[in-house]
Amino acid sequence: MPTTPAAPLSGPQSAAPDAPRPLPGFPGRALPTSLSIPSIGVNSPLVRVGREGNGAIAAPPLERPGAAGWYGYGPTPGEPGAAVIVGHLDTRTGPAVFARLGELRPGALLGVARADGTVPVFRVTSAERVPKNAFPATRVHASADGRPALRLVTCAGRYDPRRHLYAENLVVYATFTASYRLADLVPS
Repeated sequence: MPTTPAAPLSGPQSAAPDAPRPLPGFPGRALPTSLSIPSIGVNSPLVRVGREGNGAIAAPPLERPGAAGWYGYGPTPGEPGAAVIVGHLDTRTGPAVFARLGELRPGALLGVARADGTVPVFRVTSAERVPKNAFPATRVHASADGRPALRLVTCAGRYDPRRHLYAENLVVYATFTASYRLADLVPS
């Protein structure tokens, strides 16, 4: 657990007695329901995704360009380990949920609402673009210190219209800062 709690997603931490207080420890397993990244305007429902036939993490359905997909065979966001959320960059009709993911900078906050009423909050630490044929699966799925971590993945680079594929992936790495009760973060 960090020595100083992170600020809630709604703004800078306040010394006011009614300011949200972080929950102790790490949250357990609970179904993630939505993703919020205020700095790039993402407020997305989450759907569970699995694996494609080639072993890669499946993308959410193209018919739901505003939805992101949580990789259901890994940790849930907030559990120890690296949870992975994937989303489309765009579709044939326009931008999708992770259209602005490349704008995230270190320090940006994001939160994942969960079915148990908690919101683990993560801070972006870095991002990298990698060739699709050299996807760093070990690095993406690993949490160096065993703490909760989050990885966001989308397409990047040059688009090949013949193959309907982008040449690269963008991977955003984020670390756990604190967890809150959703009810404490939502103004009454």
